[in-house]
Amino acid sequence: MKYKKYIKTTFNVLLPFVLGGGILYWMYREYDFSQLRDVIVNEMSWGWMAFSMVFGIAAQVFRGLRWKQSLEPLGEHPTLMDSIHAVFISYASSLVIPRSGEITRCGVLSRYDGVNFSKALGTVVSERIVDSLLMLLMIAVVIVFEVHAFDIFFDKTGTNVMAKLESFTTTGYLVTVLCLVVTCAFLAFIFRKLTFLSRVKAAMANVKEGIMSLRGVERKWLYVFYSVMIWVSYFLHHWIAFYCFDFAEGLGFTVAIVSFVVGSISVIVPTPNGAGPWHFSVKTILILYGVASVNAETFVIIVHSLQTALVPLLGIFSLICLGFRKQKS
Repeated sequence: MKYKKYIKTTFNVLLPFVLGGGILYWMYREYDFSQLRDVIVNEMSWGWMAFSMVFGIAAQVFRGLRWKQSLEPLGEHPTLMDSIHAVFISYASSLVIPRSGEITRCGVLSRYDGVNFSKALGTVVSERIVDSLLMLLMIAVVIVFEVHAFDIFFDKTGTNVMAKLESFTTTGYLVTVLCLVVTCAFLAFIFRKLTFLSRVKAAMANVKEGIMSLRGVERKWLYVFYSVMIWVSYFLHHWIAFYCFDFAEGLGFTVAIVSFVVGSISVIVPTPNGAGPWHFSVKTILILYGVASVNAETFVIIVHSLQTALVPLLGIFSLICLGFRKQKS
């Protein structure tokens, strides 16, 4: 049975790379890469790119600051730098195995600061809830003010949610609801069967405590500030990159925020750092706002490649720093 487990693990690891690679191949199968070198060497502003990287780092630093704050009500007090290093390493690990970062960063603090792993994981869950709410709020605001751009985007990409829903028959809706009910009932049954194990009960209690840790956070305004600054930094990381290229620097705030929102939605697809879906989504938005197709393709491949390259560099930096630290567990 072990070989089946290895096959499943290998499939789960390779699928995101195959999916992302397939989309990139489809996008760039007719692209002339000789012009890419000319843009990088002669036309691109590296000063603006370096400036945008500052905010890429700042977003992760704010995330580390917020995480440390959310752990304190649980009686866990990791050092500030360890919290930041754990975040740096988590993003780097997600490049290898998508969505593995949450587990990785909890493991780092458990190893170097003795932080309870389950409690740490609970605070990460609460972070994801906060981030999701902020992202949904941002998406709603942008859609309200730029609804015509999203209409065109969904039309161009063949995504029509209402058409899909309208194609459902009454039987289809009933079957869908029934499947959801059965799934929830099955999960509830499994959960009840598992919780008789004391270790599982303890772990789940710690996770729940971590999720509820926000109630005990002191200076909640500071937690909100960190949360907002994470997304502001991500946006500036994206927007400032526009000034690296002559064909993009005059596009303005509106194009930047719309492409940022669409790009943020696209990274839900489990590919390494959103490679593929992000390229396609941002490219489509740029074209909708008048950027030539070849320039849009050049923009997304350069910006995404450099921003992605920053992630493992920060992870390696943190691994080196932690290499001089004594482990607690």
